[in-house]
Amino acid sequence: MSAGLVIGILVGLWVLFRVVGRQVTGSLVSQRQLVLMPTILLLIGLLSVSSAVHTATSGELAFLVLDCVILVGLGLARGTSVRLSQTPDGLYQKGTGATLALWLITIGLRIGGAFASAAIWPHGALSHASIVLTIGLTIGAQNAMIYRRALGMNIPLAAERA
Repeated sequence: MSAGLVIGILVGLWVLFRVVGRQVTGSLVSQRQLVLMPTILLLIGLLSVSSAVHTATSGELAFLVLDCVILVGLGLARGTSVRLSQTPDGLYQKGTGATLALWLITIGLRIGGAFASAAIWPHGALSHASIVLTIGLTIGAQNAMIYRRALGMNIPLAAERA
């Protein structure tokens, strides 16, 4: 098992615990929460992909682009499905049944895509290297939609915790 795959699995489990868990139970939404995790994941993901992209075939690159487009779309859909409300402390989010279903679809497609890519390009490193990047993209898209909706509803973000 490659180091990239192990890191991807660990990041995936962390994301499940932090992001999905917070959405199921509900949480205040701050600027830091919207930006920090996706930014870190995107930066780590871009570093991983940059080391694997030079050996990737055009098919692998096209598969990655398709994977990213689908995962961004699912992130936007999840952002639309989250229930937003205003509390005295600011914006509050709580996932719905649709949010959870969309997360399960996202995870299933990402795992299926990784297996499909590995079967088609068994020596390609791009699929494993892109796990963190695609997780960052889908969470970033979801958070962008939540932020856009909060602006439209005129709900201020929650203040940062001390």
